[in-house]
Amino acid sequence: MKIAIIGTRGIPNHYGGFEQCAEYLALGLVNRGCEVIVYNSHNHPYQEDVWKGVKIVHCYDPENKIGTAGQFIYDLNCIFDLRKHNCDIVLQLGYTSSSIWGWLMPKKTIVTTNMDGLEWKRTKYSEKVKKFLRYAESLGVKYSDYLISDSIGIQNYLKETYKVDSTYIAYGATLFENNKEDVLKNYDLRSYEYDMLIARLEPENSIEIILDGVAKAKLNRPFLIVGNHDTPYGKYLKQKFSSFLQIQFVGGIYDINVLNNLRYYSNIYFHGHTVGGTNPSLLEAMASNSLICANDNDFNRYILGNDAIYFKNADDIVNHLVNVKYEENQFQSMLSENKRKIVDQFDWEIIVDQYTNHFKDILKVKKSII
Repeated sequence: MKIAIIGTRGIPNHYGGFEQCAEYLALGLVNRGCEVIVYNSHNHPYQEDVWKGVKIVHCYDPENKIGTAGQFIYDLNCIFDLRKHNCDIVLQLGYTSSSIWGWLMPKKTIVTTNMDGLEWKRTKYSEKVKKFLRYAESLGVKYSDYLISDSIGIQNYLKETYKVDSTYIAYGATLFENNKEDVLKNYDLRSYEYDMLIARLEPENSIEIILDGVAKAKLNRPFLIVGNHDTPYGKYLKQKFSSFLQIQFVGGIYDINVLNNLRYYSNIYFHGHTVGGTNPSLLEAMASNSLICANDNDFNRYILGNDAIYFKNADDIVNHLVNVKYEENQFQSMLSENKRKIVDQFDWEIIVDQYTNHFKDILKVKKSII
């Protein structure tokens, strides 16, 4: 099979969840004998034409010059280039800035789209933007031959809203076993004597609620916020909590080994995401043996079930920070169950196999029609 992956800033990952997904998928598909093309922004740090057997196509991306509108131009450039290749399948990761160009997709190529989360629910967007995102979502459904949902919640939503079926394939993770305590020295931390979160600094990730709880708890224990804070909302949070010295904004960290070690040795790992499907950072926390305190919503409970502690407000955060200790026996079964889920359900090899089978199935349907 010849497969193209579009919708990301490119690989190797230097940005976020879909880029990480594209990286693991591309490598896994190449190892299974597929020919794989991944589209990269021309601004991507990796400038070669091949990466570990994956063909890289660089397309002009003016986002750094003109902002969000540049994403639409970048996606259009990718689709135009895609028309030059005789691919069997296009895997589209997300739809936000690409679905308006869906009618330009090569007609003989099967388009299957991972629909991501419910982007229009994000509180950072104005009503006008939310309206556009719902429209873009509908176009993503319209111009795709097949749909992929990375959570049961998204699968149910697509069925109820658009009366369409989708294939459930979760995000993936790899069980983390390369723990090295010396990573903590760079952050002046001691094992199990700090708490943390990893997220984009956006309102729907409950960061302000969590930090309100940290402030109210009045503990001296360090609290790490990992994520780019050079944004308007990041600056607002830094200013609001500037007097609380235990709250440390450490910026974005993209070395997965460093992230996994920070998760592994934390006391409580907070996951405040309220929008989306199977969140990558949640699975990575499970794979890193983290004691997870998650926002109490269906998306998180689909994955964690009873193997986490939950919060709804800042008072819940205070209660957990004051009373929960990672090493207490009552939490060890949660950690074991979450690691078992990674091995049995979410390991990247399993996820790549599911994508491979999905591609084979839809290609078989096309050939039977021809």
